[in-house]
Amino acid sequence: MRASTPDHWQKFWEEADTLDLDDVYGTDGRLVREITGLGDLQGLRILEVGAGTGRDAVALAKAGAEVLTLDYVPGSLGLTVKAAGLSGVQVSPVCGDGTGSPFADDTFDVVFHQGLLEHFRDPLPMLRDNIRILKPGGHLVVDVPQTYHYYTLGKKTLIAMNKWFAGWETEFTINELENLVRSEGMHVTRSFGDWMVPGLWYRAVRKIILTRTGKKLPMFPEPIPPLARLGESWRRLFGRTRLSLYTTPTIGVIARKGKDTSSPEA
Repeated sequence: MRASTPDHWQKFWEEADTLDLDDVYGTDGRLVREITGLGDLQGLRILEVGAGTGRDAVALAKAGAEVLTLDYVPGSLGLTVKAAGLSGVQVSPVCGDGTGSPFADDTFDVVFHQGLLEHFRDPLPMLRDNIRILKPGGHLVVDVPQTYHYYTLGKKTLIAMNKWFAGWETEFTINELENLVRSEGMHVTRSFGDWMVPGLWYRAVRKIILTRTGKKLPMFPEPIPPLARLGESWRRLFGRTRLSLYTTPTIGVIARKGKDTSSPEA
């Protein structure tokens, strides 16, 4: 199986640096929306673990937060610095291990990561470090792949064929994710999911056509009115239910650190 080593990820981010990142799908702003929903970010200290391309970190810095990014390879941090410079904001990169970060206890108001926890066979060391560096009353935001989705089936097939870009990876149901953070004494305040627009099928087809022909389809094609209305009705009626969190490709939780995190929440 392809290994998720520092060398692997450094190469991955070096190759990403040659791309037009404006033409690469990100998190669609969902984590930024969830974090800004917590209240005024002016002056808050926020840490993104696993820096990625830096889009979310830059958006939060624009909202007035003091943002740091942590990653164990310089390639990802370099993309963040580049994105921050182009946007005229300050984001501080730190090279380090998310399971033992170089920060003091009770340092951050918000710690968040997207597409990261699933790469750890044992997620608890990283979660515990996230919680350690959170201030009392601070929030942890975790976003991961969801188990019951065709994305997961395709991913497992590629992993078995040793063709998955990230090596080993797992996924979570919303119950599993909530119980995991609660087991470390955190109080879940919100759970969320995202269906992605455009959907995974369109994104996959677009990438295949781009790779094989060099032709770019629109990143966000004009919606077909009947399908758009159907999708909106689906989201309005079904998207607010807990059951919907078992159908989205990604899920997340927001959890608050209490004064005492030594005992799990009942």
